[in-house]
Amino acid sequence: MAISIIDFDATHKQSFYDLNIEWLQTFFYVEAYDEAVLSQPETYIINKGGFIFFAMKDHKVVGTVALMPTEETGVLELTKMAVLPKERGQNIGQQLLQHCIDFAKSQNIKGLLLYSNTKLENAIYLYRKYGFEELKLERDNPYERADIKMLLPLE
Repeated sequence: MAISIIDFDATHKQSFYDLNIEWLQTFFYVEAYDEAVLSQPETYIINKGGFIFFAMKDHKVVGTVALMPTEETGVLELTKMAVLPKERGQNIGQQLLQHCIDFAKSQNIKGLLLYSNTKLENAIYLYRKYGFEELKLERDNPYERADIKMLLPLE
């Protein structure tokens, strides 16, 4: 079954929350910042000039990702990527990542920034494969769990 990727639609807001909460609880824990962003995606992402995308299969949300504005003009944070557990291993995350890269290029975005954790070996491998480069991780980054910061320059 083919995957289609659609823009944010408030009717899928609960899926954005549920997918990410499940992922965080499986691999880490839910931080206060996560709860705030996931509970109010319009406030923290959409209304600030960010974007949320959903991977759809059979009219059902099977994955999601967000591009959130950063303090640096022209750089968006790739964040809140999650795929339904039973749908993992089907390259849905890769399709979401490629969609974000293509979208960012079409919008003349300078780069995509992300924070991750090196225990997520498959994700880190994927980011490097797509050209993300490691940056120095600042102490006051937004995530307690982050131990790696990466940037994909698009210019």
